[in-house]
Amino acid sequence: MAPSVLVAGATGNTGRSVVQTLSAMLATSDVLLNHRIIALTRSLNSPAAQQLATLPGVDVVEKNWVDITPAWLREHEVVRAFIAPHNKPNQFAEESTFHVAALQAGVQYVVRISTTAANVSPSSTAYYPRSHWAIESLLSSPEFTNLHWTSLQPNGFSAFFLAPAAAFIQEYRKTGKQGTLKLLASEDAPVAVIDADEVGIFAAHLLSQPNISVHNGAKYVLNGPEDITGKQIVNLVEQYIGVPVENVSYKDMSDLDAYLEAAYMGDGQSRNVIWSIKHAPETTWEGKCTASTTSKEVLEIAPPQSTPAQVLQRLLQY
Repeated sequence: MAPSVLVAGATGNTGRSVVQTLSAMLATSDVLLNHRIIALTRSLNSPAAQQLATLPGVDVVEKNWVDITPAWLREHEVVRAFIAPHNKPNQFAEESTFHVAALQAGVQYVVRISTTAANVSPSSTAYYPRSHWAIESLLSSPEFTNLHWTSLQPNGFSAFFLAPAAAFIQEYRKTGKQGTLKLLASEDAPVAVIDADEVGIFAAHLLSQPNISVHNGAKYVLNGPEDITGKQIVNLVEQYIGVPVENVSYKDMSDLDAYLEAAYMGDGQSRNVIWSIKHAPETTWEGKCTASTTSKEVLEIAPPQSTPAQVLQRLLQY
C-alpha cells in the first residue's frame, strides 16, 4: 500500500477542491510522488463522491472522520491529512480525538480549517470560535511537538454570503416582482468574503510543500481579493435586474433563525450555546475582516482570485 494523504470531509465546501488540486499535482509534485489520496465521504453514492472517484490517484472511502483511530491511520499509511471539522457544540471533543489519533499514528502534518480570524478567541461570544481557539491551543502544546500542523482561518464563504442576492435576482427574473433583499452584510462595513474552493486550493498547496516545518504552528488568514459592502451588493443586484431594489434588510439573520429552530429544537440541546452563533457576524459588521488582513504566505503560495461579482455570476449560472 502506498503512503497516503487523507482528506476528511472530501465532499464538503473546501474538501472537494483539496482533492481536485492534489490529484492534479500527483504527476508533477516530488513530495506527492507515489502517494495516493484518500477522500473520506459519508456516502459513496453522492454525486460529489462519484465525481471525485474518477480523479487520478484518488480512493474514495465511505467513513465518518469522527470514527478514525490510530490503527486505521497506520493501516492506510496516512502521512499528511486535511480536516474541515463541523461547528457543532461537540466539535472540540471530536476534532481533538482526531488529532490525538494522528499524533499516535505518526502522521507528519495536518492542515485544518478554522474560522474567521477576528473571531478566534477564548472570549468569543459565539461558541464555535472558542472551540477553534482551543484546538489551536491543544496543537500548540508540547505534547503535540511531533505532529506538524497549520490552521487556516478563512473569512466567510462568498457563495453563502451572496446566495440571497442570487435568489433575489432569480425570483425577479421569474416573476418581475420584488420581495425584500435580505443580506447578512451591513450596509457600509467592507468585508472580503472568500470562495471556498480557493481555501481548498491553498490547503492542497500546503499539503504538497517539501518543507512543512516552515508552516508548522502557523495560523494563516484567508480572505477574498477585494472588499465589498452591503450597499455594493445591492448595486450588483440592480445591475442584473435593471431597476432599483425597493427593500433591503441589512444584517439580516432570519434564515439562520429558521435553520437553528429546525435543527436544534429537540430535547438536550443548549439553546444558550447554539444561539450564540448569531454573534459571529459582528466582527464583519465592525470592519475587522477586510482583504488587508490576508496572510502574506497565502498571497505568495496560492492567492485567491474570485471577486464577489464573479461568484455572484457563477451562482446565477447554476
